[in-house]
Amino acid sequence: MFLSDTSIDRPVLTTVVTAAVLLLGWIGYRNLPVRELPDVEFPVVSVRTVLPGASPEVVETEVTEVLEEEINTIEGLKTLTSASGEATSYVIAEFELGRDVDFALQDVRAQVSRVRGELPDDVEEPVIQKQDPDARPIMWIAVRGPDVPLTEVNEVADNVVRERLQTLEGVGSVLTGGGQRFAVRIRLDPKRMAAYAVTVGDVRRALQQGNVEIPSGRLESDSREFTVRTEGEFETPEAFNELIVAYRDGSPVRLGDVGIAEGGAENERTLARFNGEPTVGLGVVKQSGANTVAVADRVLEELERIREVELPPGYTISLATDDSEFIEQSLAEVEETLLLAFVLVVLVILLFLRNVRATIIPSLAIPVSIVGTFGAIYALGFSINTLTLLALVLAIGIVVDDAIVVVENIYRHMEEGEGPKE
Repeated sequence: MFLSDTSIDRPVLTTVVTAAVLLLGWIGYRNLPVRELPDVEFPVVSVRTVLPGASPEVVETEVTEVLEEEINTIEGLKTLTSASGEATSYVIAEFELGRDVDFALQDVRAQVSRVRGELPDDVEEPVIQKQDPDARPIMWIAVRGPDVPLTEVNEVADNVVRERLQTLEGVGSVLTGGGQRFAVRIRLDPKRMAAYAVTVGDVRRALQQGNVEIPSGRLESDSREFTVRTEGEFETPEAFNELIVAYRDGSPVRLGDVGIAEGGAENERTLARFNGEPTVGLGVVKQSGANTVAVADRVLEELERIREVELPPGYTISLATDDSEFIEQSLAEVEETLLLAFVLVVLVILLFLRNVRATIIPSLAIPVSIVGTFGAIYALGFSINTLTLLALVLAIGIVVDDAIVVVENIYRHMEEGEGPKE
């Protein structure tokens, strides 16, 4: 064989090529992304539509069914599923595997835009996006404070922790789970509203017109220029109570006459707990294709710096979940299996060949082939995951078979009286 003869006749060339393969493989191994599973993009597109205040039945008939009928006509559609809940509609379209997901996304957007006018006037703009497996958080962080309202904990989580984590390399976004953002809640009294003949629509219009920040231009002179700011937004809940919502018999009816404005949470229907205690959760979403383990390590290092320098007294940051731990454990077990398979193969070769010198060649061929494979994996844009490492374990047997054939050719070459050339 040409390759075997050349390797025997040119030992220096063989050594250099082997070293180059090891070097390139090592470089590829150091730069390969680490994932649990391969990066596979499925042609799945979701449409999320919000109709505020609507019941599930209304959402089903007015939104979901209208979208389903139009999306169902798209070519290459495999399955179409939907879910209608309170104020929210989900339509998920799965296409055939051969369909390009970007083209499918464009088709769905085109079909939804065609029926946009048939949806209710109060419906929000549908959010159309492709399903990305990397769009889920790889780790959740629990931020807890002392005996303070969750709205204050939410401010610390957003302004201190979240802002720092978003700037890290490989971090795509940071989601907030169970957050309690501060908001002014207006609680109306139906009896007092009926007494003043004031409706909810009157209160809503008054808030939209009275609680606004209006650009007011600037004042100019020969030597100075001033920007004019109109303070139209209320800064405290008490200021809302003085807002005039209507006039009855020439007298103003204020918000405090028909209800009360008070500080509270923007959404009182969500709450997150960690170890039984109320908390604000932060979910770290990595960038597509980023190394999960490396991103998690950077986040943990940054959290340690935040604890030491920027975290207010009494606040704690805890790691609730971390997908990188499972990935590292899975890869460690596969690597252990890989090493065990290598040792067993070498022992079997030594047992049957009964020649240490003949055993060295297959023993060198296995690590060279495996390390060189990492260079090829990196060049092709793949990642290190449980499937690729499992494939390497199974490929050891093939490498050993080929190495034994090389050993046989070497002995045959030497028996013919040909030695390596100088």
